[in-house]
Amino acid sequence: MDTRITFVTLAVADIVASRRFYVDGLGWTPAFEAEGEVIFFRVADTVMLSLWTRSGFEAEIGPLPAAGGTPPITLAHNMPDPADVDAVLAEVAAAGGEIVRPAQQREWGGYSGYFADPDGFRWEVAYNPDPLGVELMRAAGLA
Repeated sequence: MDTRITFVTLAVADIVASRRFYVDGLGWTPAFEAEGEVIFFRVADTVMLSLWTRSGFEAEIGPLPAAGGTPPITLAHNMPDPADVDAVLAEVAAAGGEIVRPAQQREWGGYSGYFADPDGFRWEVAYNPDPLGVELMRAAGLA
């Protein structure tokens, strides 16, 4: 098996609230949508973020643990400089996202903060000056 991820799927409690946050609030454009069931967003050339109703998710893969608490996963959105991190977090806050850790200088040399979407999924917004972070920004056409 080659090293690759093509879909990240998150089970959401309220697809309408998720759509309102990601589409209406953040301006993301769905690549595919089955109204009331699932929304796909292209987040890279070969990667989709899929938001699926919890009931549809469970019908496919089986029962999930009871909802509640912070989901044990983080997603990351890297930016080419610290000012961009602040701008994204401000946009998220304006869209109704909860800033759970304001952006700050990090011990590893970068700058990052965290927000939660309507289902509590944590997103890190980061500037990463290390070679891997620079490589990812170049690949995304942002550096």
